Amino acid sequence: MRTRMRAWTLRTRIVALCGAAGLVLGGLGVVAAITAAANTQQVDDILDRATPMRAAGETLTTALVDQETGVRGYAITGQEHNLEPYRDGLAQENLQISRIEGYLNPEDGEIRAALEVVRDRAVAWRAAMAEPLIQTVRSEGTEAAQQRIEESGTREFDELRAAVEVMQGHILELRARSADAARDSSRAMVAIEIAAAVIILFTGAFLLLLLDRLVSRPILDLAGQVRQVAAGDYDRHIESRYSSPDLVGLAEDVDRMRQQIASELSEVREARQQVEWINQQLQSQAEELTRSNRDLEQFAYVASHDLQEPLRKVASFCQLLQRRYAGQMDERADQYIGFAVDGAQRMQRLINDLLAFSRIGRLTTGFTDVDLNKVLAEVKSQLEPRAGEGAEISWSGLPTVEGEEPLLTTLFVNLIGNSLKFRRPDVPPVVRITAQPQGREWHVNVRDNGIGIEAEFADKVFVIFQRLHARDAYEGTGIGLAIVKKIVEYHGGRVWLDVDVAEGASINFTLAALPGAEALESAEDVGTT
Repeated sequence: MRTRMRAWTLRTRIVALCGAAGLVLGGLGVVAAITAAANTQQVDDILDRATPMRAAGETLTTALVDQETGVRGYAITGQEHNLEPYRDGLAQENLQISRIEGYLNPEDGEIRAALEVVRDRAVAWRAAMAEPLIQTVRSEGTEAAQQRIEESGTREFDELRAAVEVMQGHILELRARSADAARDSSRAMVAIEIAAAVIILFTGAFLLLLLDRLVSRPILDLAGQVRQVAAGDYDRHIESRYSSPDLVGLAEDVDRMRQQIASELSEVREARQQVEWINQQLQSQAEELTRSNRDLEQFAYVASHDLQEPLRKVASFCQLLQRRYAGQMDERADQYIGFAVDGAQRMQRLINDLLAFSRIGRLTTGFTDVDLNKVLAEVKSQLEPRAGEGAEISWSGLPTVEGEEPLLTTLFVNLIGNSLKFRRPDVPPVVRITAQPQGREWHVNVRDNGIGIEAEFADKVFVIFQRLHARDAYEGTGIGLAIVKKIVEYHGGRVWLDVDVAEGASINFTLAALPGAEALESAEDVGTT
């Protein structure tokens, strides 16, 4: 038997121990449930039967006394209102007898018999004393009624009260028996709880001993061997010095893992060397790419800046030619001069936009707290001449964010300016700017009712110098949304076009929220221009 138990796994031993303890505790639980049900029944007998019956008996005694008092008062005065206690007492008597009967169980024979005696004696007293006395007052007067009272005495009523006291005694006996039984069942419940606690403590102590001998010590020994392997002794064989089948199998699995690790260690070292070499190459390429981007930005800035002076001269002289010789040569010469002036001016605008684009992120004033409501007020003031009558620019719920106020102003000038530029003919432009908190950033939406942007151009519109319309249809260089994208990305956000709108254009972008800042509940809407 001992050899068979040694072959048991740890799980089998714990299940056997817990199963035995569970059976014992289950049996105690059944006994406790039966005892608790009996205790509940006994407490219910005290609270819901014996006590209410006792109170009903007291009320019944009062009702009988009221009947006697009412009859005697009527015999003395002969006035009908003195019979009110008698009538009320009679009604109360019937009510209390009915209540007591409702509380009785089939095994309450003594109380039921005593109640019948009370009822019979009450009927006998009214038949022998109360009703004849009332008739005497009505037929012969109060003196004859008083004479009858003196002759008859109080024997019948005393017997009635004695019967009530006997019934009350039986009720008290019922209450005492229920109280004794409740105390006995409570003591039994306490004994069951003590026994259950002892069994739980015994099971817990035995389980701790079992875990220490079969789990803690073997695992500590196995952990020591594993630490020696982890320290570099990969040739050490790992084995379990204890007889538990679980730990023997675990030791074998760990030893196989050790062998696998030892066989693959050289490959890992070679792979690490290759990874380190690749990381060095990537770092060199990243540094080269950073330097190339910096040189490219510097080249764009210098090239565009150096082009300004000769371009200004070309534009100035073309304009001088146009003013001085306009109308003095043939029509084609005037047209050529006009083309030259227009080309020079357009080239100036392209270079200025390219300079503005290259300056983003290079010439910085540092991030500060920027109230977008104030930014929109400034943008609205700048664009008011372009908006025209009937245009509506409004916003609500805009937060305070961290950024560069000049760049954020340029951002909204380009977005709202595009909405005003690409308006529908004969339709007043409506531009609505809203913001919603999403996690640690703000989601800002600029929506208009203009001509909109086709879904196929959703990515193209943010590319520098990309135009969707001919130059003679709409003015501009096609760099506005590219500037918007660069400003948003410089502030750590992202920008995209919402193509699922029925009318107009809807551009969304995100800005980081202030650390620890609460989202604004509401913001004051700005009126229409």
